[in-house]
Amino acid sequence: MATLPDADQDLTSSPLFSPLELLGWSEFFADQVQPGEADLIPRRVASVHRARIEAIDVTGPVGLELPANPNTADFAVGDWVLADPLTDMLMSRLDRKSVFQRRTEGGRGQQLVAANVDTLLIVTSCNADFNLARLERYLIMANQAGSNPVIVLTKADTAEDAGLFQGQAEALQRDLPVIALNGRSADAVSLLRPWCGIGQTVALVGSSGVGKSTLVNTMTGPESDTKQKTGTIRQYDAQGRHTTTARSLHAISGGGWVIDTPGIRTLYVSDVVDGIDTLFAEIIELAPLCRFRDCTHAHEPGCAVQAAVASGALVADRVERWRNLLAENRDRTPVVSGPRGNKIVRKKKY
Repeated sequence: MATLPDADQDLTSSPLFSPLELLGWSEFFADQVQPGEADLIPRRVASVHRARIEAIDVTGPVGLELPANPNTADFAVGDWVLADPLTDMLMSRLDRKSVFQRRTEGGRGQQLVAANVDTLLIVTSCNADFNLARLERYLIMANQAGSNPVIVLTKADTAEDAGLFQGQAEALQRDLPVIALNGRSADAVSLLRPWCGIGQTVALVGSSGVGKSTLVNTMTGPESDTKQKTGTIRQYDAQGRHTTTARSLHAISGGGWVIDTPGIRTLYVSDVVDGIDTLFAEIIELAPLCRFRDCTHAHEPGCAVQAAVASGALVADRVERWRNLLAENRDRTPVVSGPRGNKIVRKKKY
């Protein structure tokens, strides 16, 4: 369960921030409240379970009464909702500023991971877990979600040269911040401070065993009563156990909020064309310069992308990964039958 920052911290009495703004409230959400809803109380979802939802408001942790036959899968940690102050009944959910979601194997819909996240911290470690192809998939999801991605390299203190990992990660996307740190060190908090300001929300995603829960414990501080369990990893492949089993919202020591998530072993690409375009922006910018509008960038004459590969401006492997991700996205994006059998792509709102 989330808790408010310590009462003795200066940020809670700062005249620059209202109590709601400390929780991440902004004009984006305030503008959605209708005149007839003025008596309802904004609350932020702190954890979602099969049959209940826990939240937080300016008074601290609170419960939410749910209507009959609720579908809690429609809510994500980080959501803002409006509740009746007398009954605690959940009345409505406000539109999301950003939403991180993924498609599971065989699933028809998207599984919600976190909502209203300003920055997605993509966590991997400086060991055998480091995988560029997997990092690309997380970056695509972050781009599609509308969150700013930051790659966090943990266990940098155990690597012979953490700079090698950092350089490879920085090359994945234009202007991508990459931070190498020791998740147990107090320095980790200061290194991540630019993205953890008052009212800001970050979410941690990554494989099991990369140190997400350890980093959350460092960020929330020694006085936090919501410590996350941590586990060991297998030495031969750096794989770890799922020590976090549910998504949850935690107050960061000194300001901001962090959402911890269970480790994700498989991340499918689906319904994320914009996210792919952002990741491979240097290729997308060349495509209009090709001789043919329908150029596949594989063999056609006058292809600006292949010309860049030949000159060394683009790496051939990167272009191949771009093509493969586009193909996977096309194959995994569901289509539904429209009127009279016409095929239409299902559109999502983000």
